[in-house]
Amino acid sequence: MLCTRYDTSCIEREAITIHIGQAGVQIGNSVWELYCLEHGILPDGSIAATRRMCPVDSDDNYHTIFEECESGRYVPRSAFIDLEPSVIDEIRTGVYGNLFHPDRMITGKEDAANLYARGRYSVGGKIIDDVMNELRKISDKCNSVTCFILFHSFGGGTGSGLTSLLINQLTDLYGKTTKLQFVVYPSPRISTSVVEPYNSVLTAHSTIDLSDCCFMVDNEALYDIFEKRLDIEWPSYINLNRLIAQVTSSFTASLRFEGAMNIDLMEFQTNLVPYPRVHFPLITYAPIISVVKADRQNMSVKEITIDSFQPGNQMVKCDPRRGKYMACCMLYRGDVTPRDVNDAIQVIKTRENIKFVNWCPTGFQVGINYQPPAVVPGGDFAKVRRAICMIGNTTAISEAWARLNYKFDLMFAKRAYIHWYLGEGMEELEFAEARTDMAELEKDYEEAGKDTEFQDSEPPSQNVTNTRPGMGSMTSASSIPTKAQIGAPVDDEPEADQEEEGGGEEEEEETSETSQMVWQPQNYRY
Repeated sequence: MLCTRYDTSCIEREAITIHIGQAGVQIGNSVWELYCLEHGILPDGSIAATRRMCPVDSDDNYHTIFEECESGRYVPRSAFIDLEPSVIDEIRTGVYGNLFHPDRMITGKEDAANLYARGRYSVGGKIIDDVMNELRKISDKCNSVTCFILFHSFGGGTGSGLTSLLINQLTDLYGKTTKLQFVVYPSPRISTSVVEPYNSVLTAHSTIDLSDCCFMVDNEALYDIFEKRLDIEWPSYINLNRLIAQVTSSFTASLRFEGAMNIDLMEFQTNLVPYPRVHFPLITYAPIISVVKADRQNMSVKEITIDSFQPGNQMVKCDPRRGKYMACCMLYRGDVTPRDVNDAIQVIKTRENIKFVNWCPTGFQVGINYQPPAVVPGGDFAKVRRAICMIGNTTAISEAWARLNYKFDLMFAKRAYIHWYLGEGMEELEFAEARTDMAELEKDYEEAGKDTEFQDSEPPSQNVTNTRPGMGSMTSASSIPTKAQIGAPVDDEPEADQEEEGGGEEEEEETSETSQMVWQPQNYRY
């Protein structure tokens, strides 16, 4: 199935999605299932009968993620990549097998065995040229590629190693084209591999300076949502992936549908990331209502806005009450008016447990897309009139990094499992460098959470609502912490604030010594 013709008049800004490893591929299947429902495209790529009745100049920009073939069918602008073929073979033989271009489903002959080193170097290096050739063909058929969206896991060998190699290649070939990651992050208590901490720290270190924004979800948070919100105790991966698809649909809706109050992908990323390394926002989604309860609930804009700040709706296990928001992007869909949004945010501002840093004059940025959310027929989610995806850059996300770093330290102190990585060509120094970088990331969040002292005047009022696209204002560069200001990593469990003792000279000596420290592996007692 060759795609040689497409209508360039409809194409303005395309997004290329890349699904890597088992997690990325399985999420991709659910994401494209939902995209097809939203755009009226059948599993074989043809247009649904209801879609043919719509006017050509509708507000549906499906060409941004689909390309048209000579046969009139539509093919996703995406690639599916895995080092072993079994997971992609399931998609080839599944309901949506005829939707995807066969050349863009790329597999190797042996898996990465849950090792970052195999995905990055030995096994991943064998297929990276084929991957880049296909991505080059996809981009050549685009008018203007606005971003690459990569779906993968941090803990798997392919999702970590091959993704880091691919992001390096994309940076070399496409320069500053935006790269967004949608990542399955290791859960606090649920693990699929004992070496998840190694893989996660290594891939985070290798991609942190190349990726523009990284959205994280963890399976434990998703399991809790299904148990507490949907009364499903044992959800399958299909259930989890369909929830992830709803979140993905929300933050790409502005790319795929026209709207007067849309926020462009580039725009909300610019407003969310005040400092290049601090680009791991927290995602929440509301409402999450089961089909059984749908007939008895009709949540207003204010109710779903309040619900979006509840820990039970967030996609990563952390406590936002322990941190401060640096920026917050509210993406509404469906029957929503700007006035209702302003009223809802005024209520949020009165909540004492929702805190913002004082150096960010614009606390909220709002986008409204009037296309209501769709649901998979027979699925777990009820069809609702309105929904919100809240993307907040909060210092509380450093909790997740601290947990991961602690697990890394426990194993690396004993050099456990290191020989598998060394056997694939890595060096032990790479582990120490990666861990030092993650300690620096924790310090970045700590510095970003500190309030700025205003000497001459009172600080400007914060949490100003912004519902106009492009008007989000961030802090000046002088108030953003730089690498020179970042000292040594803090302990995993810092003690409570202690009273100051001693003279100023001792404090200066301690500060100078601390600033020169680098992370060193510690010996933990078992």
